Amino acid sequence: MSFVMRRGLSTLIPPKVASPSGIGAAQDAARMQRVVSFYEKLPRGPAPQTKATGLLGRYQARYFGKNPSPAPIVHVIGFLIVLGYGNNYYFHLRHHKNNAH
Repeated sequence: MSFVMRRGLSTLIPPKVASPSGIGAAQDAARMQRVVSFYEKLPRGPAPQTKATGLLGRYQARYFGKNPSPAPIVHVIGFLIVLGYGNNYYFHLRHHKNNAH
């Protein structure tokens, strides 16, 4: 196996934290104890639910959260209708406000 291929594989394979040869050695026992104490301090169980903040965050939590809803589709359609009417009024209808076409 070439050096380049071994080097490529070494980046994919994680280093051995608890190798069988290192567990019984005295100098590795202290290192192993540090690893164990690190993992003992990590929190257990599922992560706590975060409360959504901001306008977009609350909208996503309400309509895309645990109970997804088709309401955003209705909101987009309504927004496009209002935007289209406003655009149509500005570019066409306001010129015919007081007289017929």
